[in-house]
Amino acid sequence: MPLLTIIIVILVVGVILWLINSYIPMQRTIKGILNAVVVIVLVLWLLNVFGILDSLQNLRI
Repeated sequence: MPLLTIIIVILVVGVILWLINSYIPMQRTIKGILNAVVVIVLVLWLLNVFGILDSLQNLRI
């Protein structure tokens, strides 16, 4: 996947999250949970894109 596509996806997710946080009234705890879930999903997606999750599956303990 090209680097430009990854940067665009990160920017789009950030803008959408900012819009949700700014314009949709929610409790502070719900916003915190939403932000945490979005960041965790984005990090997992990035790890998958760079192939780190695939290499972790081959790791034996």
